[in-house]
Amino acid sequence: MPPDEPLLDVAGLTTEFRSDESTVRAVDDVSFTLARGEMLGIVGESGSGKSATSLSIMGLLPPRGHVVNGSVTLAGTDLLGLPSTERRRVRGRRIAMIFQDPMTALNPYLRVGEQLVEGPLLHLGVSEREAEQRAVALLDRVRIPDAKARLGNYPHELSGGMRQRVMIAMALLCDPELLIADEPTTALDVTVQAQILDLIAELRRERNLAILLITHDLGVVASTCDRVLVMYAGRVVELAPARELFATPLHPYTAALTQSLPSLDASPTQRLAAIPGLPPRLDRGPFTECSFAPRCAFVHDACRVGEPPLSEAEPGRLRRCVLPSEKLRSLRR
Repeated sequence: MPPDEPLLDVAGLTTEFRSDESTVRAVDDVSFTLARGEMLGIVGESGSGKSATSLSIMGLLPPRGHVVNGSVTLAGTDLLGLPSTERRRVRGRRIAMIFQDPMTALNPYLRVGEQLVEGPLLHLGVSEREAEQRAVALLDRVRIPDAKARLGNYPHELSGGMRQRVMIAMALLCDPELLIADEPTTALDVTVQAQILDLIAELRRERNLAILLITHDLGVVASTCDRVLVMYAGRVVELAPARELFATPLHPYTAALTQSLPSLDASPTQRLAAIPGLPPRLDRGPFTECSFAPRCAFVHDACRVGEPPLSEAEPGRLRRCVLPSEKLRSLRR
């Protein structure tokens, strides 16, 4: 693979969830790339399509979920075109995922060791003894004390932080090229969150891992990610380098998200800024106006004429908005 070719190339990904009553387009024409060693953050409100995007890439959609358009290419391999048996070989071996809740992602009826050795036995063809050695070494690497003894524990016998470290070790046991982390610090206290994020950053540097970080925590994204993809109503509304996006967001939704962050300079009685209204229903059919228009502080007549395309606002920066960039900058001053 040429050095400038991305490891992951997602193009026009569209995913629907169908029931007898309606069809929900949870992911709508999403495109992005991810290079080796890069960390890309995907942010947005609950229901914006972040997790549905990751599950579409992994091939783990529930029965009512279907990828209806687009492509997902990993180092030249078309993942969506693979037979299910080949897709399973890629999943866990070349792409791994840290799920939101380690208590539900780990099987409560199996000891930690049984769950850890499953991946190497299946994907690497090693002996059970070698798989166990790899598991112990990685548990030690993710700083779980007395790693060998932990193989005999059940998940409920470990703390939330230790369960999350087990999930990280499990994801990395087969040396994947791409790691998808879906809300990896949910339900953890701030100290443990920081430890988990530091650990992920260390492993990224050591292994040149490409990481797709899905989160609603903008502070985490600002401190860890190289680029940020902002989703709203299943679509990409902005994509930019993290430093530039947080300094000067070029989409009103991104601006509203960054303004809703708590500030150390705020007075004790000052209320957090909130985005008025609610996200649109995704079973309503194609948008006839900008999907964010009903909630946008900068809405004008041009916003009511069809959904704006995703276009380059500045070199290396994409956004889905008809408002001139300089006007948004001046309104935010």
